[in-house]
Amino acid sequence: MEINNYSSRNIQSQSRKKFRFDSILTVILLLALFLYGWQIWKAGSANAFYTAAIKSMTESFSNFWYGSFDPAGYITVDKPPVALWFMAISAKIFGLHGWSIVLPSVLFGVGSVYLMHRLVAPYFGKNAGRLAALAMTITPIVVADSRTNNMDATLVFFLLLALWFLEKAIVQKKVWALIVSFSLIGIAFNVKMLQAFMILPAMYLFYWMAANENWKQKVKKLIFATVGLAVFTLAYPVSVDLTPASQRPYVGGSETNSELELAFGYNGTERLLGQTTGTGGTFGAGMTSKSQSKSMGMPGGGKMPTGAKNAMKKGKNGKTTMPTGAPGGQKGRQNMGAGGGGGAFNIGTIGPFRLFQSSLGPQISWLLPFAIIGLIGSLAYYHDRKKRWYSLSHEQKQLVLWAGWLVPVYGFFSVASFFHPYYTIMLAPPIAALFGIGVVSLARLFKDNTRTNWKFYLFPSAILTTAALQAWYVYSYYPWLTWLILGIVIVASLLLFIFPKNNASKISMVVATITILIAPGWWSLTPTLSAESAMIPTAGPSLLSTSSSGPGGGGGMGNSKVNTKLLNYLEKHQGNAKYLFATSDSTTAAPYIIKTGKAVMAMGGFNGTDPAITLSQFKKLVKNGDLKYFYYSGRSGNTKIINWIKKHATKVKSSLYQDSSSKQQFGGFGTSTSKGSTNKPESSKKSATTPNAPKGMRNGKNMPGKGVPSKIKQSTSAKSTAKAGNKQSTKKSQTAMPTGMGGMGSSGTLYDLSTIYK
Repeated sequence: MEINNYSSRNIQSQSRKKFRFDSILTVILLLALFLYGWQIWKAGSANAFYTAAIKSMTESFSNFWYGSFDPAGYITVDKPPVALWFMAISAKIFGLHGWSIVLPSVLFGVGSVYLMHRLVAPYFGKNAGRLAALAMTITPIVVADSRTNNMDATLVFFLLLALWFLEKAIVQKKVWALIVSFSLIGIAFNVKMLQAFMILPAMYLFYWMAANENWKQKVKKLIFATVGLAVFTLAYPVSVDLTPASQRPYVGGSETNSELELAFGYNGTERLLGQTTGTGGTFGAGMTSKSQSKSMGMPGGGKMPTGAKNAMKKGKNGKTTMPTGAPGGQKGRQNMGAGGGGGAFNIGTIGPFRLFQSSLGPQISWLLPFAIIGLIGSLAYYHDRKKRWYSLSHEQKQLVLWAGWLVPVYGFFSVASFFHPYYTIMLAPPIAALFGIGVVSLARLFKDNTRTNWKFYLFPSAILTTAALQAWYVYSYYPWLTWLILGIVIVASLLLFIFPKNNASKISMVVATITILIAPGWWSLTPTLSAESAMIPTAGPSLLSTSSSGPGGGGGMGNSKVNTKLLNYLEKHQGNAKYLFATSDSTTAAPYIIKTGKAVMAMGGFNGTDPAITLSQFKKLVKNGDLKYFYYSGRSGNTKIINWIKKHATKVKSSLYQDSSSKQQFGGFGTSTSKGSTNKPESSKKSATTPNAPKGMRNGKNMPGKGVPSKIKQSTSAKSTAKAGNKQSTKKSQTAMPTGMGGMGSSGTLYDLSTIYK
């Protein structure tokens, strides 16, 4: 067996060679640019939660630094601001448009494709690198994520860049490159917190195995690298926590106004163990197949693609639902944006095969079987027979790196209770790398062995297993494609067995490989064709349904509508008030911030449960004239404040702000130049037990550390939300976000607070 020669000298000589144009890689990069960037000018407000923050971040450096959700600097988003910094800079340069806020994600996505090639090709050849880049390009969730202003595309780019510097550190024996590599993980931490640390074990292990140095040098350099990791990880959150709370916004998503608590709590352990919601339940715990099947459905009530209707059935609640195990990929405009089942976040049933289930599989797992078999075959192919079985070749060490990324991330998503399906983009790089390497390695094993050797059967097994999984995924939508994939692959496999050593086998392998790229390629094309840039990105044929509401970015959780009649009333009566109005949550506030650029107080952060303000602080804002109106959309929030408002404030006549014609608009990019107040807060008194008030409030009184931040609320029925000002009724059997988010003036209640202290 011929093993590819690998040495530091060979890799260094490759880097010194004159640049050679790679036409195939160029085509792949152009394909990525098309898939990620085409029609982003129709992105609308994309993820309105982050778009409102981007709008606010362009208003002042303080808002930019902290990632403030609102122009007044009252509360931040529930993630660190590094990814948003790039988007805010883009918006500052090009103006706030749908395409300008999505552009950084597009560029990071294309950059990740290029890095995939750079990480694979030097060690496994150009073909393996190209296939890895192509697999990364057409992974459906990669396309969906790269078309939004979410943080995931940025995160993956920094992780891949960290691996590139790690390879450089090993080849050139440069400690600075190693420090940069681990420091980039620290930066990635401030993109999406602990999610970035999932590849750290693989990095430490790989450096220890691959570096051609004695153990003392390795330990010394790893200590320096770890220091760099710690510095870049902790610099931002510590600087935030050390800043007096009265001089900065409240840290959204945290219970104690702490960036570190946000990192290790809400964005840390809760992602694995489940999130305690504002209603007292623990999200994700105890998800069973039975509960999953009840929750599965075609969100948005859209028309099913051809063939999907046969897979539908009636649930006990009278709604049409997908049967357990039916392939996902639904758009979900009016619910969570992902569709297909698996509870509120459509994440399937906990277990070792969760990523193969219909809830997550059609987004990420199309090539996963081939990647796993390819890993096994590649380890066998690159084993040096002249060495002992436990001695790893250079190529095998590279495989350990990718396996070290795949295995822990796969394990996390198999058992985690609180994540969105689009988080699975974390699996895209190792799957793509192992697929590209696997195709080349398994093809060589097939060529070099006979029917008496088990390695001979690895390529056909990988093809058939992958095709079978894909056939199951596509059957609900395109039965004909199922039989086409299976037919081509079976015929190709038969030809491989009948003519293993001639040109027919080569053609069969090429055809079979192309065949298993057809379905994921089509799924990845759907967000592009539908101009999808949703808050909860997803891919699948349902995006192309004619019943989808509006152009890309117009629907899905978080993209509430602007009630123009309500907005006109508020602007007319705002006067000198600091805030246009207050409301319970960011979902309701975001469209108005985007539309006007004015300060809107999202009292409890993303979903209304953050303990960002106390009743006494709220009263002071009202008494000082900084806040005149409160809009109650029906969503839960600070009960004490809401009850006080209902008891003492005056209801505004619904005819003055409710849009009876229902001509409401999605929060677009308005031309208003008005900005939130820049008044500085008064000094605050410190407390030993409670956090201080955020910068956005006049007084600086201490706040209680009560309440549990949450992203998921039980859904309210249409009838209960229509009763303005009444108690919100919930259905325990439902976990989706309420449709319409309170109606934005069509079913909510506007309270005049200015009459309270008259």
